[in-house]
Amino acid sequence: MRSPEGQRNPLPVYRAFRELGDVVPAPWGGWFVTGFDLANQVLRGRDWLTPDIAWQERRPDPERWRAPATREMSHTLSRLNAPDHTTQRRALGNLFGRSTLEAVRPGVEEHVDTLLDDLERALLAHGEADFATVVADRLPIRTVGGWLGLAEEDHERILDFTHRQVFAQELLPTRSQLAVSEAATLEMRAYFTGLLRHRRAHLGEDVLSGWIRYWDEWHAGDREAADRVLYHLTMFVTIASLETTATLLSSSVALLLADPARWRWLREHPGHVGDAVEEALRHDPPIWLNSRVAAKDTVLGGVRVAQDSVVHVLFGAANHDPRHNPDPETFDILRGGSQLTFGGGVHYCLGAALARLEATTLLTRMLKRFPTLRAATDGPEYAPRMVFRRITSLKVTRS
Repeated sequence: MRSPEGQRNPLPVYRAFRELGDVVPAPWGGWFVTGFDLANQVLRGRDWLTPDIAWQERRPDPERWRAPATREMSHTLSRLNAPDHTTQRRALGNLFGRSTLEAVRPGVEEHVDTLLDDLERALLAHGEADFATVVADRLPIRTVGGWLGLAEEDHERILDFTHRQVFAQELLPTRSQLAVSEAATLEMRAYFTGLLRHRRAHLGEDVLSGWIRYWDEWHAGDREAADRVLYHLTMFVTIASLETTATLLSSSVALLLADPARWRWLREHPGHVGDAVEEALRHDPPIWLNSRVAAKDTVLGGVRVAQDSVVHVLFGAANHDPRHNPDPETFDILRGGSQLTFGGGVHYCLGAALARLEATTLLTRMLKRFPTLRAATDGPEYAPRMVFRRITSLKVTRS
């Protein structure tokens, strides 16, 4: 999966996993879940927990789980179980509900237009441009940055430590990767604690000020506890929305440009832009896998799974399960199928609606402004990862 071949074309990898079965033993212990229905069962089931701090403390390899960068992320929503997870999700409510999306929509549209102006200038100046770095990497940080009131001059810094910190969330990080991630974690912590300290001293009517008021009241008399929650919440909501959305934006464009007829057809049928985004999410998910642990001894797809055993849900393999999505390797805008890319159950992605808004807004405007856009190379370039997929370059040009 980390190889250049696997990154460029993971379809044979998905196929090979599915041929081994719906529940496949991992070489290091635990299991891969490849079938759509079983993956959905794990993501939604109450008997499957996220690998939290308590689970990590029970591991026989504590060095791996006690790495500072790993433990930092283990306090975020994605690694919390009830009751802590329930408390924080209820406090957030429907984070990107209809009213919030309508409030941020004008900003997203403005950011898209500005970034497409940058793309236009790059194409005029050089004949080709890197869509990933000029547009896709920039839209999510401008969107979430504007929503949380992050200073624009901080955007590059946030992107930089996000790209480096993510190694701690890999499936099998090396010591050198964990060292890189630890350095980024220290920078990340300094930035967000400083941000919260400044915002608390200058409270306004923004989202972050509202969170500060809420958690200061919830932990009345215990400022340290409030600060811990606020730090992990603000940090997680910010960085979780960056690479995943950027990869969705780049992969959507790459998949549409892979066949020029798709780009032309979608331009003639703009009402199906949302369908194109859903198919991109299914066909090439920005996150390749997510892990859960068994809360008790159980049977999954005929396989006995002991309590505390870890299972890795392979989103790509599950989304390409032909029993659920026939002819899964074909990119079909009109498929009308479904995908598990945003997860399911209590850990369903907080930013799913926002990511869809960014993707549909961007594609709609791109199709109008760049009707003859085409790929300038054979395809995107990728970072060699197994969990968070990242497109580092996508060169485009015009006919």
